[in-house]
Amino acid sequence: MTTPPDGDASAALLEQVRNALQDSTPLRIQGANSKAFLGRECAGEILDTRSHCGIVSYDPTELVISARSGTPLVQLQATLDAAGQMLPCEPPAFGAGATLGGMLASGLSGPRRPWAGAVRDYVLGTRIISGTGQHLRFGGEVMKNVAGYDLSRLMAGSFGCLGLVTEVSLKVLPKPRQCLSLSLEMSPRQALARLAEWGQQPLPISAACHDGTRLHLRLEGGEGSVAAAHDRLGGEPLDSQYWSLLNEQQLDFFDPGPPLWRLSLPHNTAQLELPGAQLLDWGGAQRWLRSEAPAASIRAAASAVGGHATCYSHGLLDSPFQPLAPTLLHYHQRLKAQLDPQGIFNPGRLYAEL
Repeated sequence: MTTPPDGDASAALLEQVRNALQDSTPLRIQGANSKAFLGRECAGEILDTRSHCGIVSYDPTELVISARSGTPLVQLQATLDAAGQMLPCEPPAFGAGATLGGMLASGLSGPRRPWAGAVRDYVLGTRIISGTGQHLRFGGEVMKNVAGYDLSRLMAGSFGCLGLVTEVSLKVLPKPRQCLSLSLEMSPRQALARLAEWGQQPLPISAACHDGTRLHLRLEGGEGSVAAAHDRLGGEPLDSQYWSLLNEQQLDFFDPGPPLWRLSLPHNTAQLELPGAQLLDWGGAQRWLRSEAPAASIRAAASAVGGHATCYSHGLLDSPFQPLAPTLLHYHQRLKAQLDPQGIFNPGRLYAEL
């Protein structure tokens, strides 16, 4: 599919979806395929969104940007950066060609997530091609339009199973005036205790990661508040590039090795007794685990404290995402049946039952 001069390929995408519905052909939605290692394998005719690209509208004074799903994430971020603004959720790209649609579909957020919110928290509206062959618009470009049951935010983390997103409107924020990264030597146990204590205080922390030996912090805000927090916390200077390397999984910890797991845990959860190396991100709410332990043991440990575990090593498990409880699976299946009745969009990508 060639990219039209204005970047609007919605008519061609809609035609491909309608043909697939007519022929009962499953579709495998992809942009740059930078998140292909996540989730289950799914078969189908490739539906490439990259021809449908470009920024539709951007008003820096209103802190809102709208763009087509095939728009490269780097283009979106460069446009925001030129106006002194940013996507606060820091979505990882995992590849130079990562697209806006892939950002929304994966729903992944970076180091600032616990303090600023997730991808879904900044979605104001979307345009979607549904499983009935309709091009629909949900939400809008102001916060008041996203109250109640909001289908736009439902697309975050759906991995394309509920429909084809063609356009996204996002709330953005100004970049912080001051940013300072610090490193303090302490044990993981000490770090979790300190972070729990600091979380009750007005400190401008916007990222916190413990690598097994040291606690790394990022402070963001006004010059005075950052300087005051630095004086109080101490620590040694840390290259700010650390957070980008962490977000894109380019630290040594992520080099090829034992299976990689992402543990999503409640705030203030103590250290889990699991074999292997751990990296504590999001102030301890997200933990990366390198371990040869059985999947059942890892998931049982996460579940016991109210969390869940996702396998990031492609092809290791048939169900990389933690299996759903029967009641949750039932609601997922009902939702899929409503939005994609013929089941043509990314069948089985999240779970075999979807």
